Amino acid sequence: MNAQKQDWIKHKKDKILQSKNIIPLTKQIQSLPIIPAYLDTDNGVRINALDKDLAALHQPFINSIAHSLKPWRKGPFYVFDLFIDSEWRSFIKWQLLESHLHLENKHIADVGCNNGYYMFEMLKHSPASITGFDPSGIFKCQFDFINHFAQTPINFELLGVEDLSEYVKCKNQAFDVIFCLGVLYHRTDPIQTLKNLYRALENGGELILDTLIFDSELEVCLCPKVSYAKMKNAYFIPSISALQGWCERAGFKGFEILTLYATTPNEQRKTEWIESLSLESFLDESKKHTIEGYPAPQRGYFKMKKS
Repeated sequence: MNAQKQDWIKHKKDKILQSKNIIPLTKQIQSLPIIPAYLDTDNGVRINALDKDLAALHQPFINSIAHSLKPWRKGPFYVFDLFIDSEWRSFIKWQLLESHLHLENKHIADVGCNNGYYMFEMLKHSPASITGFDPSGIFKCQFDFINHFAQTPINFELLGVEDLSEYVKCKNQAFDVIFCLGVLYHRTDPIQTLKNLYRALENGGELILDTLIFDSELEVCLCPKVSYAKMKNAYFIPSISALQGWCERAGFKGFEILTLYATTPNEQRKTEWIESLSLESFLDESKKHTIEGYPAPQRGYFKMKKS
């Protein structure tokens, strides 16, 4: 990769990391102690200390940094004796997907990776590489906090889905599997987003897609007027047939429904690790509709190929 291309990635990264709210967090993470540990995943990502006395000595400092990194959306994480009870119990989604995955020796991308929770889960499948993409400085800091102790080879790029094609050209390496979980309905250009994902895959590569779904047999899409479940950045929520059409327009083949699953407060709820409300406050009394009057959230999980 030549210097000009390296500068493009570095410029985007530096611009985010030099934000006023991110600089002090980065310094805190850099001050974390070295504590020998190992990673485990069992209904959450767990960092277990090899030297429990050393971990106990530094636990208050570790806890204070974790709290400064709120809000924790994805998780949960266990860092020695600290339990980070995230808004989402992300292992529920992972357990729905895991039996459908073939990740061994694959080059994997997680687009919209948040703090990297799912990437830590992927490690036990022995992939060739894992690269996460998310342009959020706070999510990168959360990832760095966990990975400081986990010491994994996961690569986190402060780039968005719109940067994928250029990134693949720069690295001269496309991906065998791309995860895009909970991103598509936040995009104002869903078909272009799918095209970007398609271009970043190797021929024969797979896309694992999770998105909100509108319950209709027609090829239609819910376009919330102002917000959906208080999300102002939810733009297009397609029916399954509409989504399949989008994916085929982007070039994908072999569109497969893995599972459909209603989001409930068991999976997404308010905890002390976020500073805002959560799903239960965004539904009406019946729990069948959002407070705006739209159908309550239902997610679809899909797999498709580039051929």
